[in-house]
Amino acid sequence: MEPLDLNVDQLSLDLEQLYRERYVGLRDALATVTGSHESARDALQEGFARALAARASYRGDGPLVAWVWRIAYRAALETRRRDGHLADEDQLVEPRLVHPERDSELASALKDLSPRRRLILFLRYYADCSHAEIASICGISEGTVSATLAKAKEALRVSLRKEALA
Repeated sequence: MEPLDLNVDQLSLDLEQLYRERYVGLRDALATVTGSHESARDALQEGFARALAARASYRGDGPLVAWVWRIAYRAALETRRRDGHLADEDQLVEPRLVHPERDSELASALKDLSPRRRLILFLRYYADCSHAEIASICGISEGTVSATLAKAKEALRVSLRKEALA
């Protein structure tokens, strides 16, 4: 996507384009927070609706996808809280596979990762976020994103290799 013109009408079009291009990846990444694709779909739609309503407040100081992700992530947390899966606002939500029974070895290996490594991994490979977008979402440098992804992938390789040998 090209740099944003902060005109509200243009931002509406940019949000629509982002929705069309990134919906599936963002939904899948949010499903790791909510626990299902259905609740993730609802949270993402709520997030985009809120972003559209608040588009005049977007300052353009980071990627649009990062701004929308933060809004949708808050909607996902509200969904978990409403469904009784989150005790309080400060509780850390750890991304997880929606259907861990399909690949129990991978689910086990992912549990061994730190929540930060897991989140960055899911943002990259589920939401298809670029390193710059992940950096903006997480408030870290792109170098830290790269290093974290490398460490997460190596930890998964080691863990899955151990599972295969066991």
